[in-house]
Amino acid sequence: MKVLVVGSGGREHAICWKISQSEKVDKIYCAPGNAGIAQVAECVDIKAMEFDKLVAFAKENSIDLTVIGMDDPLVGGVVDAFEAEGLRVFGPRKNAAILEGSKAFSKDLMKKYNIPTAAYETFTSAEDAKAYLETSNYPIVLKADGLALGKGVLICMNKDEAMAGVNELMLDKKFGSAGNTIVVEEFMTGREVSVLSFVDGKTIKIMTSAQDHKRAKDGDQGLNTGGMGTFSPSPFYTEEVDEFCKKYVYQATVDAMKAEGREFKGIIFFGLMLTPNGPRVLEYNARFGDPETQVVLPRMKNDIVEVFEACIDGTLDKIDLEFEDNACVCVVLASDGYPLDYKKGFEITGMEKFDANDGYYLFHAGSKFNEEGKIVTNGGRVLGVTAIGNNLKEARANAYEATAWVNFDNKYMRSDIGKAIDEAKV
Repeated sequence: MKVLVVGSGGREHAICWKISQSEKVDKIYCAPGNAGIAQVAECVDIKAMEFDKLVAFAKENSIDLTVIGMDDPLVGGVVDAFEAEGLRVFGPRKNAAILEGSKAFSKDLMKKYNIPTAAYETFTSAEDAKAYLETSNYPIVLKADGLALGKGVLICMNKDEAMAGVNELMLDKKFGSAGNTIVVEEFMTGREVSVLSFVDGKTIKIMTSAQDHKRAKDGDQGLNTGGMGTFSPSPFYTEEVDEFCKKYVYQATVDAMKAEGREFKGIIFFGLMLTPNGPRVLEYNARFGDPETQVVLPRMKNDIVEVFEACIDGTLDKIDLEFEDNACVCVVLASDGYPLDYKKGFEITGMEKFDANDGYYLFHAGSKFNEEGKIVTNGGRVLGVTAIGNNLKEARANAYEATAWVNFDNKYMRSDIGKAIDEAKV
């Protein structure tokens, strides 16, 4: 079969790589892809939001399955566009992707169906938000309602920071229309855990857990990014946590969406906070996480195409989802200055040393071919250096060892990805 993947980052590289392992697949295309993805798929010069062109390409090339990697096209209705033309596509429809597209919607859904989350209020007026903040407890969290590249969350330690945050989101429009509505949320403490899941509208199958590192600098300092590294599994995601979430969060979310007439087929990403009072939902995403995908998929035993098709066909209950009893760590190599100002176009060397057969993976997030045909940097996050180990400490040591193999000018990374591994004493 022929498969088209939509997206251009490290997540899509990992998805394309995993699809390439399937015996069902003869040909993979990726739109628009990147220089790393070009190693396993034919890249097509169509942007993720060019729905008409994507649909036309799928029809002209007899694509059997399209997989949507990114949030913007899902929230924009790309799945609806494909289904309208009778094309098979993996991902939630527009009315279900709102689970990620609107934080106000997702918070209201959780309140209505008693899914544990932080207390919150929603505002469409900066004046009203500021009035509320006058009497709030601190720290407090401000969230842009819409999509903001994973960066529209502000943790405010005091009233002055909160007032400035309202200005930033609602008046200065730092994230555009995403800040027209904001959610003001109680600040929760605890360990963060990411849990990805496959959903077919009624059945949910949980993947292995992971933990991301959002801040740009060591010690969780600096600005929020799209993710500077991740590890899987999380030692804090215990059997007790799993049982609680299966009872009160996972199936409850799928059932809630169905009850609202928004049947969800695709990936639900649960961002959890393990608070002293039990697990709480921080956020939902309606697609694979990035870079969580880079550590989850290398550990997955199943043929991913079979799982995608089961989600589309409503037969996920027949899939036994399995993961290796090992660990995986990804360290992101970024361009110095990310997520603000950084230079691009530097040649990347040393990539030939990576071999998936040895448990080392190099997932490209921001790369392209220059005019001379060399692979150069083309983004803030450039590469995801990923390694398998028998346990978390071994995987982390392997990943950091491999970061020295590959080089480019302006290379930057955090040196403490997986610091929680030591704190967990595993």
